[in-house]
Amino acid sequence: MNNFKGDIQDLKDKVLLTGINGEWKELNNGSQYQYRTDTDAVLNWWPSKGTLQFQGKSPAKEELADALANTANMAVSSNSVRNNNGLSNKIFVVYGHDQNARNQLDAMLRRWGLDPLILDQLPSKGQTIIEKLEEYTADVGFAVVLATPDDEGYRRNHEDEKTYRARQNVVLELGMLLTKLKREKVAILLKDQETMERPSDIQGLIYIPFKDDLQKEAGSLLAKEMAAQGYSIDIKNL
Repeated sequence: MNNFKGDIQDLKDKVLLTGINGEWKELNNGSQYQYRTDTDAVLNWWPSKGTLQFQGKSPAKEELADALANTANMAVSSNSVRNNNGLSNKIFVVYGHDQNARNQLDAMLRRWGLDPLILDQLPSKGQTIIEKLEEYTADVGFAVVLATPDDEGYRRNHEDEKTYRARQNVVLELGMLLTKLKREKVAILLKDQETMERPSDIQGLIYIPFKDDLQKEAGSLLAKEMAAQGYSIDIKNL
């Protein structure tokens, strides 16, 4: 596969389906996009011509190319679908540095027939983060925030109080989503809650704890909260 016709979100969806973890970068003012995997394989894409280029050492490079080719015929819809309650299938997802937890959540939501939206995988179009979040949450009825122990923090001169915290971007986006969607439509999946500082002490927030297996430990509780907001989730898909 050396050519891809579509937009960057289509390509990011295809790469996500490969299950190969990595990070996207937008280069040269959007004329080139690059995906570097955790194994240092690199995918370059030039949208004007649709050209794909794979770089890196073998076998990582070949694994990425083969995996992407296998997803080429998988349909990933970017259109909003509504259920019987008029709710869009788009679910906004916020996460920090825990790629494994994000992939588990993404796979679980897709299995439920939902379409997860992840901010850093969406085109920026020159927007600020606030403008971008406002645009892409316009047709979203629920959000899931992954609060994982990515940072450490404590009060000044109180190093003995050091604890794990979520990334600052996670806390910022959580606050914006609470303002837009209200508390009952935002679920916070809290990893290793015994060692984590909660990102907010606002009463009434939905915290769902998990440790390693997000789907097994948090799936049914998240489905219950979403069902209470009008989402129909088939129990056999839990």
